[in-house]
Amino acid sequence: MKVPESAENYLESILIIKDEKGTVRAIDIAHYLGFSKPSVSVALKQLENNGFIVRNSAGNISLTDDGSEIAAQIYERHTLLTRLFVMLGVSEETARADACKIEHDISAETFECIKKHYETHNK
Repeated sequence: MKVPESAENYLESILIIKDEKGTVRAIDIAHYLGFSKPSVSVALKQLENNGFIVRNSAGNISLTDDGSEIAAQIYERHTLLTRLFVMLGVSEETARADACKIEHDISAETFECIKKHYETHNK
């Protein structure tokens, strides 16, 4: 299933925040992404309706299995592409920004070839 880029960004952000802080709240996502709390609330409702996240009574947000799968895939793409770009001489800041743009549009086939090449040449 193809998920909109904005949803992928939210799911990846939830994964990163969870790894850093242990729990995730809407305000954490708003701060992380630089979005308003109302915008984040609308997006989270859509993610919840689509079965990618769940929220408990305390307002903590967790990824479902489907949400975790998408978040992990996007995060892997982001981190590997960033490392590759830095290795090629791109500044860290530019590498992260470019990886964020590319991670959503690159095909699975192309990414797997890049990943294989990277792993083969960086042991």
